Amino acid sequence: MNKFVITVAREKGSGGHNITRKLSDALKVPYYDRDLLRKASEVSGIHERLFGAADERIGLREMLSAAEKVYTGEILPPDSDDFISTRNLFSFQAKIIKELAEEESCIILGRAANYLLQDRKDVLRVFIHAPLEDRMERVASYSLAWSHGEIARHIRTEDKRRASYYRYYTGEEWRDAAGYDLSLDSAALGEDGCVQRIIEALPIFIKD
Repeated sequence: MNKFVITVAREKGSGGHNITRKLSDALKVPYYDRDLLRKASEVSGIHERLFGAADERIGLREMLSAAEKVYTGEILPPDSDDFISTRNLFSFQAKIIKELAEEESCIILGRAANYLLQDRKDVLRVFIHAPLEDRMERVASYSLAWSHGEIARHIRTEDKRRASYYRYYTGEEWRDAAGYDLSLDSAALGEDGCVQRIIEALPIFIKD
């Protein structure tokens, strides 16, 4: 198979990170998560901490903004007053994602990569989801001190945050099936089952 890129979007608690890691091991290609922040920092000269603060989130002002699809691809110069704005941070991160897709086979977790790479023919766009109760059980396994209600609120908050981030930069809905080639229920399939389905889908969506 020729070079390929897999983008993985995921609901909180659906196991998307584990699935991405296992997929990376199975296909023997790198996956990028927070590594993207370091790369964007190196390219821009902007401290990685600022990228971390804006990672897959927007502030209240942006959340309440009527603006849609604010990503244009433009990167502002260092002398701009908005050089370290969340919009410019996203643009630097988008630049890294597009360069990686051009250079190598890889897997990219989150960060609206499915939208940024939607016009490429070598990309398989995946969404991982699961029923709320199953996601709560997963989150509870590493948040032992939280109550049932706290876990449920945390999951809903994280999903809302990701949806708002995605809508703000793309003008589209994060869970819209039209944005993905493959949507998998990790509770029904299990992590290994999801990995297998994605591998089986690669030759269907990405032609030699």
